[in-house]
Amino acid sequence: MAASRKEVDKAIKELSKQIGGIANKFGSFTEGLALPSMTKILSEKFGMTTINPSVRVRDKNGNEQEIDVLAYANGEINTAIIVEVKSHLREEGIEQLLKQCRDFRVLFPALADKKLYGILAAVDASQQLQQKVLAQGLYFAKIHDEQFSLCVLKDFKPFCFSPR
Repeated sequence: MAASRKEVDKAIKELSKQIGGIANKFGSFTEGLALPSMTKILSEKFGMTTINPSVRVRDKNGNEQEIDVLAYANGEINTAIIVEVKSHLREEGIEQLLKQCRDFRVLFPALADKKLYGILAAVDASQQLQQKVLAQGLYFAKIHDEQFSLCVLKDFKPFCFSPR
């Protein structure tokens, strides 16, 4: 019985590892799907001149963060934008982007003088979660006909995570 249980535990562990790998690949696929549209939006609408997909950073305390897309522009614009891409938006995705914005200046000291905005891009999101994203002052982008576009109301006021 103990040997059988051990085999089942081993099989479950392997299956969990495989499912995790599939989820990571699906996430990468979604990020790749969003990148061309988001690049266009970031450069044309916001004037971003540097657009970096899949940015990973670690601070001196070992805290790590991965940002799906980090864009910024110097000079008169002097702005940075973090884009978080989700295949299926959940509450945790909103909290993740807010945390990335709050931690930004510590993790990216070279960009600490920039105004900072967040964009949450999702393939699938309930109307309730879309409203929550906007209520937090984050831009929301959704896919339509294989292209992402911003979905904000005319009176939308984005929250600026300003430099101190």
